Amino acid sequence: MKILMVAIPNHHFFQWVNQLKGAGFDVYWFDVTDGGPKSEKIEWVKQIKGWKLKCDFPLRHALKKHLPKMYRAIQKYNENSVEKAFKATYEAIEPDIVHCFEMQLSGLPILSIMEQNKTPFVYSSWGSDLFYFRELGLTNHKVQTFLKRIDYLITDCKRDHGIAVKNGFSNNYLGVFPGNGGLKLDIAQNEAAHKREIILIKGYDDGVGKASVVLNALGLLPKSVLENKQIVVYSADKTIEKQITDSKFLSDLNITVFSRYAFVENKKLLGMMGKAMVHIGNSLSDGMPNALLEAMGMGAFPIQSNPGHVTEEVIADGKNGLLIRDALNANEIAEHIKRAINNEELRKSTQSQNIDFIQKQYGRNHLKPKIVELYQNIKRTFH
Repeated sequence: MKILMVAIPNHHFFQWVNQLKGAGFDVYWFDVTDGGPKSEKIEWVKQIKGWKLKCDFPLRHALKKHLPKMYRAIQKYNENSVEKAFKATYEAIEPDIVHCFEMQLSGLPILSIMEQNKTPFVYSSWGSDLFYFRELGLTNHKVQTFLKRIDYLITDCKRDHGIAVKNGFSNNYLGVFPGNGGLKLDIAQNEAAHKREIILIKGYDDGVGKASVVLNALGLLPKSVLENKQIVVYSADKTIEKQITDSKFLSDLNITVFSRYAFVENKKLLGMMGKAMVHIGNSLSDGMPNALLEAMGMGAFPIQSNPGHVTEEVIADGKNGLLIRDALNANEIAEHIKRAINNEELRKSTQSQNIDFIQKQYGRNHLKPKIVELYQNIKRTFH
């Protein structure tokens, strides 16, 4: 069976695809952005890259750097369209299944070609993909047209299936799967609750992510609450780095920042989660955050925003974590942080519960046969 994947180069996508390694499928990846070299993370996959440029002329990179306006003008005539490249790829491969990951970046660019055939079309929604589509610049009509062509839907939370149905989706729903195909966690790295001293904060502050409000919340806490604690902000936007530098209160804390633009190995991040007393993620929009699931699986007590009620699918407020009701309310977040830090018994009682839950629901080995069977069932249904 030939499966044609359509996606941007993305760590979660690579992890999903690797669940199919050794399953007997012929897997192809059409890099919808044609960005960078072939990926070593999925070296076994047939990768369709190098389709964008009609001519890679001499001194192209120098022209791009020093005369960007002229470069953009030339590239209007020197680049193949996604539609043209995908059509050629589709016709050459004649896939049994086409699977796109994310609507705006990967699904809509190939929709015109998929509307010309009846090949089973699978769509995995990611993050804010469906929940925030209007704010991302998509119209109801465009989304509804796209969903009308989709034969099979996969979401990373229950919420987004409901949104798809409200926008006309009436075909086959394959269920909830994490966008990366499951988590592989070394729970042997997990520290006992009483040994954990790290406050771990996801540092996205890009309009949707609101780590800045979390930092404001820290500023509302008595220093005594944060004493002897190590604060780690990872995937931090430049605005977050500046906010910390500009604040005497924050600068005086034991705080470490990992930039969003500097690679931090996932194994290292998981190690920090295994030593964190709390993990804080705050945003106006999201699907089921992979970072939240990883943190829970590594025993960190979760404090997480709840856009569209998605996070409450895994967190019972006050029992195995704390839900942020208003992502813009620093006072609320400050109260949550103080409550979690001061209540070691709550953190201790939920740690093993959360670890077991994540292993059973999101464990990579547990999900692999289900993902393989998913494609096999599609093939049987259509042929």
